[in-house]
Amino acid sequence: MIENRPYFVRAFTLIEVLVVVAVVAILLAILAGAAGPAREMARTTQCLSNERQLLYAWILYAQAHDDRAMPLAYTSLADTGGGDSIYWWGSAGNMTGEVHFERGFLAPYIDDGLREGSVFQCPSQPLGTYAFQGRAGTITSTYGYNGYYLSPSKTPGWSFTIGNQPWKRLSTIKRSSDLFVFGDAMLPPGPPSVIGNPINTALLDPPELYQGHGQWRKNSSPTTCFRHTGASSICVCADGSAQRYIAHSAWLTHPRLHIGSVELTNPLHYVPDANQWH
Repeated sequence: MIENRPYFVRAFTLIEVLVVVAVVAILLAILAGAAGPAREMARTTQCLSNERQLLYAWILYAQAHDDRAMPLAYTSLADTGGGDSIYWWGSAGNMTGEVHFERGFLAPYIDDGLREGSVFQCPSQPLGTYAFQGRAGTITSTYGYNGYYLSPSKTPGWSFTIGNQPWKRLSTIKRSSDLFVFGDAMLPPGPPSVIGNPINTALLDPPELYQGHGQWRKNSSPTTCFRHTGASSICVCADGSAQRYIAHSAWLTHPRLHIGSVELTNPLHYVPDANQWH
């Protein structure tokens, strides 16, 4: 004979449920805290890869153009024929209103385009965190090119004072392991007191500007951006090496936006032969 006995299901008490919820919440918080640094490490690694790809394309450009460094931009009527200005990343759309990647100097050597998440976009500076420069108001690049040193006569904004300096060939570059070619870059929206998002720029402007007759003055708005973890910047040098530079407070001309320069003078990374300019 089978004895019938009451069958009881033991339920969790309210206190036990609350304990489990608390433990799960703590674990999720720990995992979220660990995921943040991991994501930023991935973004930094991707940024380094992007800049190296740009540098390899820059080298291929020089090999196809008699060893001459790529110009930063063609903006004069003689170069553009009255059409859009052409930058290393593409045409600017300043006349037509349309940006075209395929017209850029690096386009033949890069299998990508101007889009979110492309080789031209630092993953630590996503869309929505900066304003577009130029009339077209669309994606170009958040990296700057050191045209100030490499192609003085083809660097808009500065060519009227430095245009007579030599246009560099790769074989004449001094201290290639120190010279920045590309780097994280941004423009501030105005003086340090102006509130607003930074503006993207294709120029890696140096900490000092040439005044002629061998004289230099401090640049109030260099464009190296320290947007990675710990206020750091990724820059790639002419020999193919890339490094992460942690900002010193003295380097930052716009501390709120982490914009400034690596070091306070030109010769180490931006203009290695600055003392020979005349």
